[in-house]
Amino acid sequence: MVHIFDVDNTVIKKTSTWYFLCEALSLRIIRFRQVRRLPFELIKYKLGRPDMDFIEEAVKHITGIEKEKLDYTAERCFERRLKPAIFSEADSLIKNLINNGERVIFATSSFHTIINPLQRYFGIEESVASSLEFLDGKTTGRLDGPSFFGGKKKEAVQAWLEKNKLEGRDACFYSDSYTDIPLFEFCGRQIAVNPDRFLKKEAKKHSWKILKFKSTLGK
Repeated sequence: MVHIFDVDNTVIKKTSTWYFLCEALSLRIIRFRQVRRLPFELIKYKLGRPDMDFIEEAVKHITGIEKEKLDYTAERCFERRLKPAIFSEADSLIKNLINNGERVIFATSSFHTIINPLQRYFGIEESVASSLEFLDGKTTGRLDGPSFFGGKKKEAVQAWLEKNKLEGRDACFYSDSYTDIPLFEFCGRQIAVNPDRFLKKEAKKHSWKILKFKSTLGK
């Protein structure tokens, strides 16, 4: 059995991209005008009407940023924002699974750059995550592959399982979001963590287990 965790609102409180952008804005690596549409995208997401290509559109506005600066920002963000935001219950659950010899990966629409420090913190070897494209050490304004959002995340996890000679029935999936319902339906076990209202309804309909994570490492 492989345990697959979404990250945002599942392992950490709020979203990893939001924390990263706050850190990048504070360091003036990214300017507000480059990300000013993101609050509107969040509102659409909350209403259950997300733009499935919003990630591809968003990265167009961060062209020309040095990878070295993004990596530095991600490390600083983890220590100052992400680590304190890890749910205590998720922290214990993931560490116990790994200590018991279970395989754990992340599957997130967030970027490898952002979650790499979180991955190292838990000792997780690999993840399914979106990737920025770089040329000569700078962002191109494009993704390196698709964004793993909604059905695309399900396809990416399916490909990862096949690569590792596993099937959907071998996976237990944890997430908070209705956009992950395709992946919930594909996996053999489903655990809804802090589910939004759309996912909560679906979880009750299918008798999926529901967990509530509240406290964080930063209290």
